[in-house]
Amino acid sequence: MYGKPTLSLVFVLLIVLLLISYSILMGTVDFRSYFFPMLQPPATAHPLCATNPPLGVYMYDLPRRFNVGMLNLRNLEQTPVTDRNWPPWPKNSGLKRQHSVEYWMMGSLLYEGDGAEERDAVRVSDPEMADIFFVPFFSSLSFNTHGHVMTDPETEIDHQLQIDLLKFLRQSKYWQQSGGGDHVIPMTHPNAFRFLREQVNASIQIVVDFGRHPRTMSNISKDVVAPYVHIVDSFTDDDSTDPFESRTTLLFFHGRTFRKDEGIVRVKLVKILAAYDDVHYERSVATDENIKVSSQGMRLSKFCLHPAGDTPSSCRLFDAIVSHCVPVIVSDQIELPFEDEIDYAQFSIFFSFEEALKPGYMVNELRNFPKEKWIEMWKQLKKISHHYEFQYPPRKEDAVNMLWRQVKHKLPGVKLAVHRSRRLKVPDWWRRRR
Repeated sequence: MYGKPTLSLVFVLLIVLLLISYSILMGTVDFRSYFFPMLQPPATAHPLCATNPPLGVYMYDLPRRFNVGMLNLRNLEQTPVTDRNWPPWPKNSGLKRQHSVEYWMMGSLLYEGDGAEERDAVRVSDPEMADIFFVPFFSSLSFNTHGHVMTDPETEIDHQLQIDLLKFLRQSKYWQQSGGGDHVIPMTHPNAFRFLREQVNASIQIVVDFGRHPRTMSNISKDVVAPYVHIVDSFTDDDSTDPFESRTTLLFFHGRTFRKDEGIVRVKLVKILAAYDDVHYERSVATDENIKVSSQGMRLSKFCLHPAGDTPSSCRLFDAIVSHCVPVIVSDQIELPFEDEIDYAQFSIFFSFEEALKPGYMVNELRNFPKEKWIEMWKQLKKISHHYEFQYPPRKEDAVNMLWRQVKHKLPGVKLAVHRSRRLKVPDWWRRRR
């Protein structure tokens, strides 16, 4: 009575075994995934490839006076800013451009594109679906436009914008839920948001360094270091067959020599570097003509000097990178952008203050620097310089996409802090133990 069912079962089992054997032979089935799942090879990704899925960013709709309205004070248009009416950055803006990160970040979220390009952040229309919130307030441009001379009555306009913005944010339930911890606010000028900065401490601040602020206000654990926007033109046709010999100047510096704080090193370097024929160390101010002189000088130099200014970093470093001039960094407290993904030692040279101010030491080190090693650094500069380009429309792996990736790296810590704060009944006991 069991004969026919048994034969049928055996026949089915044989068919199944034949199909599995054929699949393994053809490579369509990997038996390790069934029996030895821990043996599966890990997924690999290029260290500088966009991470999927992109960061979902909700951008607040702020009136134009908080952002693009400052680009042209004569333009009184009040229509919402979109991809179609996004204004270009003014050509003759001088040094204001170096602090324009806020403009490029906002533009990257407005850009609609065709959906085919890889992006590290996309705008979401539903705040409930957002990973992070972006506050499109041009705090650096506000200082440069309304408060550059801090005693000028116009600085009150900058102050009032900050007051109005905080009032707006405090009415947002999403700001209330996190205390601003999952909000991104660009503040690349050291005096940006200077009146009320302490009241947005919890936010992720986009800064260029931490030179003027206490750690309780701004620090590397919660904030993102951005590059300055370079003000010289990029060296796009740097194709010399012998770049080492064609760059006849050993060391180049063209800029202000009287600076505050760490920048005092610039004055001291004047005496140390004045006697060398192959060193160009000249005091200048950033006029359009002098910017062109700096660009030409960097392209004809092997090394470009980057001493600390009013703060540990300055635009000069990124001008050197896009000019493919090996940066010589003299700053004991500098923080560098994208450093978890980019190794600056591959294309830069570092000197402490003590080393740089030792007569003859720095110049002798540079004169004895091997040509082969310099060419390797020059090639690396050409390879990575696109990571420091701010542009609209944004492009894969450019500066603004790199910045959004850095924001994404902060997300786990942000979520942890937000979730803990929601359930704590008393002020954070862990911090009180320190």
